[in-house]
Order: sequence, then C-alpha cells, then structure tokens
Amino acid sequence: MAEIDEAKEKRKIKAVKRMKEIMTAYYIDAKTAEQTGKKVAWITSGGPVEPLIAMDVIPVYPENHGAMIGASKMGVDLCEKAETMGYSSDLCSYARSDISCATLNGGPIGGLPRPDMLVCCNNICGTVLKWYEVQARFFKVPLFILDTPFCHTEFTEEARRYVQEQINEYIAFLEESCGKKLDFDRMQEVGRLSVEGQRLWQAVLDTAINRPAPLSAFDAFFHLALIVTLRGTQQAVDYYRLLLAEMRERVASGIGAVPNERYRLLWDNIPVWFRTKWLSEKFASHEACLVADTYTSAWCGSLKYVDENNFLGTMAECYTRIYLNIGVDEMARQVIEMVDKYVVDGLVMHSNRSCKPYSLGQYDIQRIVGEQKGIPTLMIEADMVDERSFSEGQIETRIEAFIEMLREKEKR
Repeated sequence: MAEIDEAKEKRKIKAVKRMKEIMTAYYIDAKTAEQTGKKVAWITSGGPVEPLIAMDVIPVYPENHGAMIGASKMGVDLCEKAETMGYSSDLCSYARSDISCATLNGGPIGGLPRPDMLVCCNNICGTVLKWYEVQARFFKVPLFILDTPFCHTEFTEEARRYVQEQINEYIAFLEESCGKKLDFDRMQEVGRLSVEGQRLWQAVLDTAINRPAPLSAFDAFFHLALIVTLRGTQQAVDYYRLLLAEMRERVASGIGAVPNERYRLLWDNIPVWFRTKWLSEKFASHEACLVADTYTSAWCGSLKYVDENNFLGTMAECYTRIYLNIGVDEMARQVIEMVDKYVVDGLVMHSNRSCKPYSLGQYDIQRIVGEQKGIPTLMIEADMVDERSFSEGQIETRIEAFIEMLREKEKR
C-alpha cells in the first residue's frame, strides 16, 4: 500500500502549486482593480488579448469562469436560473451560467469583477456575439466586436485587410476607453512574449510524444489557464519554462501520467469539467492515456501564421485561422497530423451539447480519420458545464466497449 501511495505521489505534477498561486493572485488583482485604479475587460477566449496587456488592462474570461463553475458542480443551478430568465436550455452552458452569475454576483469566486469594457471575437462561435451584447447592456459598458470571416481553406488578402482594419479600430477603441495612447514598443514586447509563451506551451504538450507520456490531456486542461489568461506576459513565459523543465525531468525518469501506459488516445472538444477526475481515472484504469487533444493545442495552433517581429501586422491571420474557424476537411487534416505525431491508437470525441461549432463536424472528422488511419472512435455525449446532459452509466459502458475494440485491434 505504501508503495502504491509513493508511486501516486511521484506522478503528481509539482508545478500545480505555482499555477494555483499565480491564478489566485490574478483574480485578487482583477477583483481589486477598482481600488487600484486599473481597468478590467471581459474578453472571449479566442480574442486578441495582447493589446489589452499592452494597455495595462486586466483581461477576464467568462469562459474560464464557466469552466470553474463546471468543476465546482454549480452548473446545473446556474443554468436553471438562466432558463427561468427566458434563456433556452439549448444555449451554450458557459453563456447561461455566466449570465446567471452576473445577475446573482455569485459563482465559485463570488462573481467576476465588474468590467469596464467587453471585447468579443467571433472566431470561436456566433453565440458569443449575443452573449456579450447581453452583458454589455447589463453592465452598461462599451463593447468591441472583432469579426473574423470563416476560413475554409485559405486566408485571402481581402480577409486580411478586413480583419486588419478592425484591429486598428480595436486599438482606437482601447485608447478611447483607457484615455491614453498605445505604446507600440510595449505592444511589440507583449507580442514577443505571447509568441514565446505559445512556443513553450507547445513544447510542454509535445513532451507527450514520449512513451510513457509525462502528462495527459487532463493535466493539460488545468495547465492551459495561463496561456489563455496571461498570454503576452513574462509570468506566463516563466511558468511554462518551469513546467517544461519538470516534464523533461519526468521523461528522463520514465514517470508517466498513467501507470503502465498501454493505449494512447486523442481527445476532441472542450472538457467535461464536472467529470474530468472521473474520466481521467476511468481511462487510466484501462491503462489508457489521453496524450493529446484539439482543445489545449488550439492556443498554439496558429503560431506558424504570426511573426513576432511584426505582431500587430500578423495578428489578423493568427486570430482568424484558429481551429474552430476552419473547414471540416482542414480540421480532419490537423487531427490526422496529431494522430501521427503522438502515435495515437484511438480517438475520443466529446459530442458537446453546448458547443455546436466544435461538435457539428465530428462525425465527418471521425469518418475521415477512420478511413485514413484505421483507428476506432469513442463518442461521449455530454456537456461542458451542465451535468443534466451526462449519463455516467451509459458513458462507462461506451468506454468499456471502446477499450475492448482497442484490445481486439491490438491482437491483429
């Protein structure tokens, strides 16, 4: 028993403690912004945060808050509250829970700090447009919308000009809201730190190429927080250097996220936040490790389109060509690249009731990947925050059947 406990302790990631310290300080800073004379902007997770950082505005993410709501198992109550306010149960559970929290000033951290402005980018979905309009009316604050055209295959020159003009308008919006001009030297430094942070995050994820993988997708779901929240800061860069060093130490010592790793899987879609521990343990019990995912890798997936020496000039393409704003064929191509890169045995797809853009093309992606790579797929039907859409018994049965498919494939 002591040996089991020791092995479990050895598998714990030490950097978790530092992550918690940073995120606690970040939320305290945001919560006390009014007293310290700082401004707060609520921004979508796929939005261009770097100009906010350069203007010393604290970015706050309602979607991150939604993930905390789900992990805290507060999703059902808050979603039901939104439904009594007239919002459809088919609406994104991030949006429903966030709208409820705003009216109640509740949630796992007692509500988000009041925004001075809202910044919305529709590169992740169309729902955010109406969601942020609702919140802008509620808080009576200005809203900036960055409209990115859907990028089926290529990013045209016309699209580049269209988005770049809006980025110029975005800077003017921030200058007016903050009452000061953007320091372009500071903006360039923030852009450089953003690119460096993304490269480090990609390097962290790539340590899972090793067998056994030193971290799983479930670990990545947690450590993702800084590349979303504090992208463009020295703090994020320093943290990912720390985490990368630890992952490399684990690789050298043969410490895997899953004991006796046998099957390597790829996760698609947003996590089921209220069941991440259960799902992690369930897959691990079958010696299966989720070594990669399309969710956490999205925050470094556009690196090849950005020039750190001309960050403002290349932001348009970087923020348009993200995973959820491309065609299904391109999505499938990227998934196949990950299957090859991480030597994946099977695909696990979360058919997320809340997130239509992420879920609608999954059966086509499953078909294309299956035809080209010959690997099986497990489809989990659930939601990221709303537990009413989760059937533990049904999902457990599906996982067991999926593992049996992997075993049979292994015998051939």
